[in-house]
Amino acid sequence: MRRFEIGEVESVLTEYSDAQLLMVHIKSTGERANAFNYVSLTGRANAGDVVLLNVCAVRLGLGTGGYHFVVANMTNPTNAEMMQGHIVKMRYSPHQVNVLSVEAQESRHHELFRECHSIDGMPVIVGQLHSMLAPAAAGFKAILGMESRVAYVMTDSAALPMAFSELVRVLKDKRIVDVTITTGQAFGGDIESVNIFTGLIAARHVANADLAIVTPGPGHVGTATKFGFSGIEVGWAAEIASAISGIPIFIPRVSFAEGRMRHFGLSHHTITVLTYATNVPITVCFHSCGGDERRLIETQIDAAGIRQRHQVVWEDGTPGIELSKSISLPLASMGRGYEDDPQYFLTAAASGVYAAKLLKFNR
Repeated sequence: MRRFEIGEVESVLTEYSDAQLLMVHIKSTGERANAFNYVSLTGRANAGDVVLLNVCAVRLGLGTGGYHFVVANMTNPTNAEMMQGHIVKMRYSPHQVNVLSVEAQESRHHELFRECHSIDGMPVIVGQLHSMLAPAAAGFKAILGMESRVAYVMTDSAALPMAFSELVRVLKDKRIVDVTITTGQAFGGDIESVNIFTGLIAARHVANADLAIVTPGPGHVGTATKFGFSGIEVGWAAEIASAISGIPIFIPRVSFAEGRMRHFGLSHHTITVLTYATNVPITVCFHSCGGDERRLIETQIDAAGIRQRHQVVWEDGTPGIELSKSISLPLASMGRGYEDDPQYFLTAAASGVYAAKLLKFNR
């Protein structure tokens, strides 16, 4: 199976400032398919351009990555412009790109990062999946109002370009997320940072955020093994938040629609993070459900010994869901919407509500 194909752009389906969705005709097979083009990497494409495509994700049948991606525009191979800054992301790959990192010497914020080592008690919600971002942010805004400021800090364990997330575009358009920050090798946020430490400091002291939410981008990886999943990183993200005087709040992955028993009720990914991947006590926030669902979650919490290591709290996530519905915010994860798996989204929203109440009643 070939990893690369040559295609011709038939049309530009969607145009963003940082990306394009193209309809391409693949010459070797005759198929017409969607292709994603990152403007910062390969420049802007036009109808009639011949492009080199990476077709790996589609050939493998991956869900999140189910697009072809433009590797190079062979008609206009040099039309991608250099950006400002000397920090390089995707280092030593053919697509390395320079960015103006917020803490770099040429940044106007450089001195802040030389002196500042605290985020002054800002709540930091950490979630294992990109889809947790929307309900968590909505839960926070539902309590503190739309004038409160939410920063999304995207890590580099899944998709690297922020431009791939249509969810982020919607959240910013609806003012549920106010500023985006890309850390590590991820790129394309409103603010670029070298790591999660400086990403969180930027959220608090550059973006003036009331809350930071840390999740991977789209494209979570799992292997059906104890430690082989990308979301394990949120354990040390929580530790980082604690180390710089933040308040880490963990979104447990809860589902009663999962056919895979390892993710039914409280996911084994959540249990692994809370028992192996973090050494500091953090707040684990569940939605205040009842009946058999509550009993199962309680049993799983006790069996894993989570209460002995962390603070378990229960909060009503309904305000976040109500706000989401009122503004037509898309709630989807693993191909399921809110009606298919309400506890998943209510749990994420509950963390946002809890964080907002911490601030509201401590001001």
